[in-house]
Amino acid sequence: MKHKNLFKEGKIGNLTISSRVIMAPMGTKSDPDGGFCTRDIDYFVERAKGGAGMIITGRVACSTKYEMRSHHVLDNYHQVNRLAMLCEKVHHYGTKLCVQIGPGLGRLVHQDPFTPPYSASAVPSHYYPDLKCKPYEKEDIKYLAWATGFSASLAKRAGADAVELHAYGGYLLDQFMSTLYNKRTDEYGGSLENRMRFTLECIEQIQEQCGKDFPLIVKFTADQACEGGRQLPEGIEIAKMLEAAGVQAIHVDKGCYECWYTQIPTVYGKEALQLEDGAAVKAAVHIPVIGHGKLNRAALAERVIKEEKLDFVAMAHQMISDPYWAQKVKEERLDDIVPCIGCNECLYGSHQGKDHSCAVNPRALREADYPVMPAEEKDSVLVIGGGPGGMEAAITAVRRGFRVELWEKDGDLGGNLRTAGAPSFKQDVIRYKDYLIGQINKLPIKVKLNYPATAKTVEEGDFDKVILASGAAPFIPPIPGADKDHVKEAMNVLLGREDLGKKLVVIGGGLVGCEVALHLNEEAGQVTIVEMLDDILAVAQHCQNNDAELRKMIADSNINVLVKTKTTCITDDYVEVCGPDGVSQKIPCDNVIIAAGFRTNHQLEEELKELLEDHLLVIGDAVAPRKIYTAVHEGFHAARLI
Repeated sequence: MKHKNLFKEGKIGNLTISSRVIMAPMGTKSDPDGGFCTRDIDYFVERAKGGAGMIITGRVACSTKYEMRSHHVLDNYHQVNRLAMLCEKVHHYGTKLCVQIGPGLGRLVHQDPFTPPYSASAVPSHYYPDLKCKPYEKEDIKYLAWATGFSASLAKRAGADAVELHAYGGYLLDQFMSTLYNKRTDEYGGSLENRMRFTLECIEQIQEQCGKDFPLIVKFTADQACEGGRQLPEGIEIAKMLEAAGVQAIHVDKGCYECWYTQIPTVYGKEALQLEDGAAVKAAVHIPVIGHGKLNRAALAERVIKEEKLDFVAMAHQMISDPYWAQKVKEERLDDIVPCIGCNECLYGSHQGKDHSCAVNPRALREADYPVMPAEEKDSVLVIGGGPGGMEAAITAVRRGFRVELWEKDGDLGGNLRTAGAPSFKQDVIRYKDYLIGQINKLPIKVKLNYPATAKTVEEGDFDKVILASGAAPFIPPIPGADKDHVKEAMNVLLGREDLGKKLVVIGGGLVGCEVALHLNEEAGQVTIVEMLDDILAVAQHCQNNDAELRKMIADSNINVLVKTKTTCITDDYVEVCGPDGVSQKIPCDNVIIAAGFRTNHQLEEELKELLEDHLLVIGDAVAPRKIYTAVHEGFHAARLI
C-alpha cells in the first residue's frame, strides 16, 4: 500500500486510534438547547463510515453565563443523551470521538454593537472595534475553569474517547495567553506563566473531574502570524508547558482573525501552510502532535507522517467535500476523491446562520435529506453544457441508472472551471475540474465535444429529459474602442489564448478582474485595475477570509488600483478614465482586458421550452451568472429529482 504510514495505528495517551487521519474540528449548528441534533449525528457518522481514525467535534461551550452560545453547549445532563448516540454510532465504524470544549469566544462574540463581550482585558471587540470588552473578574475565571472540567466530565459520561481544550485562534483562552489581547496586571497577566494560568486551570479541572488518564488534547496557536502577536519561539515554550501539565497530545494551529486566511486556508493559500509550525512543536515535545492546514493531497499527508513531521494529520474542509477521503486513499482510489476547492462556502453559509454546506458536495450536512435513489425507469437524459453544473448533473443521473448524453460546444469539458483555476494560485479549482472529467470518463456517459446544441438537434435526439447547463458569456460594456484588436476578454486571457504586452489595463475590479490582474502581474511590467464602484470586490459574495487574502495579495503586488473611476474610451495607445474628482487621465497600455461580468443568453432556453414543455430543467449560469456552488447544487438536484 502506497500510503501505509497514514494507516498505521497511533496512540494518544491510553487511546489507540486506527489511523493517523483525523477529522479536524469545525462548528456545526445544534438543537435549540445546544445539544447535538440528528443532522449533526448523520454528518459525523458519514465521516466515520469514510474511515476517519478520530473525529473532533466543533467547539462545545461549557457555559452560557457570560456569552450567548455560537453553536453547541454541554453544561447539563439533559444534553448527554444525544452526544451518547453520536458516540455510539461513530464507534460502530471503529472511529474514536473527541469532543472539543472551550470556555468562550471572548472578544470574538458577534452579538450587537451595544453589548460589550467579556475578554482578558478592555481591548476592542473584533467585530465592533469601538466597543471595548469587559475584563473577566478572577471569580469568573475560576468558574469558567470549573465549568470546562464539568463539561468534559459530561462528554466522558456520554462515551467520548477524548476531549480537546479549545485554546487557539484568538478565542478566549488564546486572548489570555497572548500579549496582543491580555493587558492585565494581576496574576493572569504579564509573564507567560501568568498568561497561561487560565488555560492551565482549565486543564487541572478536566484532569480533576475526568481523571488524569482520560485523553486530553489541547489545541493552541503556536504562531499568531500577525503584527504584535505571538511568534513561534513563544509558541514552543507554551507547548512545553502544556506537556508539563500532563496533556496527552497537542494540536497545533497558526493565525488568528487578524489574518484569518492563515488560520482557515482559502483557495489562494499554499498547501501545507501550517506544517512547519507543527513540525517545530513536535521537535520540542515528547507527546503526539496533530497538525493541519491544506494537507489533503494523499502523497503529501503520507510524507508528513513518514518523515515524522507530525504524528497525526487532521483535515477539516476536505472532510466536508469528501467524507470518504481516508477510505479512498487506503484503496488507492485517488481519482475518486472530491477535492476541496478552498472556496469556504461552508463557512460563508454558516456565518449567514445556515447549516454549512459545500460547493462540491451538496449532501454535506444533508446526508439524510438528499438520498440519491436508483431510477425507476431507465429514461434518456441529455445534459447541454460541460461546466461544473452540467458535469455534476450527468454524473448524478448516470449513477441513478439513466442513459445520459453530454453535449459541449467547446473542445474541452470544464466550462468556467478552466478559467477559474487558470492562475497559479488557484490550482485547487483545477483539481476539481480534473476530478469531474475523470468521473465523466469512467462512467457510461456519451460525450459529444465541439457540439453546440440547437432546438433541432435536441428534438431529433428524442430525450425524455433535458438539463440545460449552457452557462453564460462574458459581458463587453459599450465603451468606445472596446472592439479594437488589442482589447482582450478576460476568459481568453486566462486560457492563455492571447499574447500580451507589458503594460496592461484590466477593466473591472470584481472577483475575475482582481484574479486576472494578479495572474498577469506575475509576468507583466505594470497592471492597472479600473473599477467604477467604490471598492474592488464590492459585489463579490464570498467568505470574509477569502476576501481578506485576495485583498492582501493585491496590496502586496505592484498593481495600480483605481476605484470610483469610469473608463470613457479606449485608444490604440492608452485608456482614458475619469476619476472621482471628475478629472480625466490617460493610462498608457499595450493591451486592455475586459472583466466586466457575465450575461446569460436565454434564446435556446426559450426555444426548448416551446419544444419540451415540462421535460426541460435549467440550471447554473444558464439561469443567471452565479457561483460554482449554485451550478453544482442545481445540477445535482436536477438529476436527483428526475
